[in-house]
Amino acid sequence: MSQTNESWGSRIGLILAMAGNAVGLGNFLRFPVQAVQNGGGAFIIPYLVCFLLMGIPLLFIEWSSGRFGGKFGNHSTPYILDSMVKGRVLKYIGVFGIFTNIAVVSYYAYIESWTMSYVYHSLTGTFSGMSQSEVAGFFDSYIDIAHSTTGIPYEAVLFYILCLTINVYILSKGLKGVEKVAKIGMPLLILFGIILAARGYTLGTSGASETFPDANAWDGLNFLWTPQYSSLLDLKVWMAAAGQIFFTLSVGMGTIHCYAAYLKSKDDVALNAVSAGFMNEFVEVVLGSAIVIPIAAGYLGLDWVLNNAGFGMAFQTMPYLFQQWGPFLAAMAGFMWFGLLFFAGITSSLAMGTPWMGFMRDEFGWSSNKGAWTFGALALIMGLPTVFFYQQGVFDEYDYWAGTVSLVVFAMMETILFSWIFGMKKGWKEITDGADIVVPRIYKFIIKFITPVMLIVVFLGSVFAPKDNDWSGNFKSLFSGDGWALSNASIIKTISQSGLKEQLAVATDPMVIESLNDKMFYINMARIMLMGLFIFISLLVYLAFNKRRKEGRATL
Repeated sequence: MSQTNESWGSRIGLILAMAGNAVGLGNFLRFPVQAVQNGGGAFIIPYLVCFLLMGIPLLFIEWSSGRFGGKFGNHSTPYILDSMVKGRVLKYIGVFGIFTNIAVVSYYAYIESWTMSYVYHSLTGTFSGMSQSEVAGFFDSYIDIAHSTTGIPYEAVLFYILCLTINVYILSKGLKGVEKVAKIGMPLLILFGIILAARGYTLGTSGASETFPDANAWDGLNFLWTPQYSSLLDLKVWMAAAGQIFFTLSVGMGTIHCYAAYLKSKDDVALNAVSAGFMNEFVEVVLGSAIVIPIAAGYLGLDWVLNNAGFGMAFQTMPYLFQQWGPFLAAMAGFMWFGLLFFAGITSSLAMGTPWMGFMRDEFGWSSNKGAWTFGALALIMGLPTVFFYQQGVFDEYDYWAGTVSLVVFAMMETILFSWIFGMKKGWKEITDGADIVVPRIYKFIIKFITPVMLIVVFLGSVFAPKDNDWSGNFKSLFSGDGWALSNASIIKTISQSGLKEQLAVATDPMVIESLNDKMFYINMARIMLMGLFIFISLLVYLAFNKRRKEGRATL
């Protein structure tokens, strides 16, 4: 049995670290865009329902599973799952809990590094006097490594390496380092968010101009917060809401298991899980929805937002909008906005390092220092292609397979394992033992029946995603005998690269054909790297099993 002296220094430190793990870039970059693209208020009700029926149950499952595995000296998902259900195969399900974190952090740290760079450029006045198109062009230049004109040679590479180095240094200090960053970063994140949200709530029509005379920040807020009950019958919105839960709570990754494994056997998990979950929801729903969308609507109008909402708005639009506040306030707003994003990013990326470190310490006796630096090396090897070949689709390929599909698959399997193989009788006991709140008994039913069904539906929805995301239309087509038209974003068509092949089939320009062939090459390279990483971690789990068997502590 592995021995470790590491533990959380305080309950508030644990909750802030867990909240920091959940509160990430998706709270401010993905949630507002998902809300806009799915009808604003039409998105909110399904989102909150999914949080209660899928998010909270997954938090209960992962917190209690982690604490249970920690009783046996296990601090990563392969042997946390092995301690719950004996069997050679099940420990390999836990490989997802290490693989996903290394694969995700390799590109997630790249976005994180953008925020560091943009803090620098905001404070030095780089964006001063730039038009909206010039600010957008700055971002395009930044990610174009070979032809960047941002002023610093290979700036994207330098900031990426610097970002990873900061992460690794903090991780090398163990849980104390992670906890210290959470105690500093989370309060600053919330403070910066409140200040910027206050501006979003009070901007009103003061940002209207001759170009956008009808601009009104309240239009953005009303769009997001006016309920549209018709969304309850729109499966497309439900699927988007369920998908956002994975991004916003960091479930299905293995990080929560790892953090919870350092709890004592009778430490509360129920209240801690709920506290971290609702803190995340406050940051996402109250703060995250009150910054990008209303401020953009306040200067550019709601119609512009509806037509242009996307992930890049945070970097391609916000610096321009901040310039409307004058040089000093623009610098401060840029510092707070991109500083907020950096703290959201680093508290999540630090969590991604702990499953690898816990596994290598438990199974091979590695120190925190050795575990942290090897984690950084793996992330760098996996991540540099996302930096150099961002425009060729490597970044998106990582995000799809590691940051989307892998999360859903692992969450689905761990929920079925917890509810039906480990068993709800033992599972409910783990959730409620030491609980500082009374957990509603309805959650015993929800965890066993509702949550697994929802996760299976989400998974099948990813496999068979319909063309144009038109669920209702495709169901009508299926029942009328006209078949089911798959989207190129479905897992089935993504595997076969149907979208690229369709573009190649109609392309006539030699340069376009060459570009598409290059993209296909880099996508295949990304898949080979991801598969190689998964096989490598599986091999380590196998070696760890043999080591345990020789020491007489393995289970068959």
